[in-house]
Amino acid sequence: MKCSVCGKKIETTFLNKLVGTMMKDKKGKKKAVCSQCQKKHTTTELKEKL
Repeated sequence: MKCSVCGKKIETTFLNKLVGTMMKDKKGKKKAVCSQCQKKHTTTELKEKL
């Protein structure tokens, strides 16, 4: 999967789980966000960018 904010490929663990998180946008759709974008931005900033 790719990050919805920066577009980079998100790493997965050996059980195919994302190294990041899933966030809901304004419409309620789930979007993937990488761990680096989580460190750079606050939760409210990420929701605005989605």
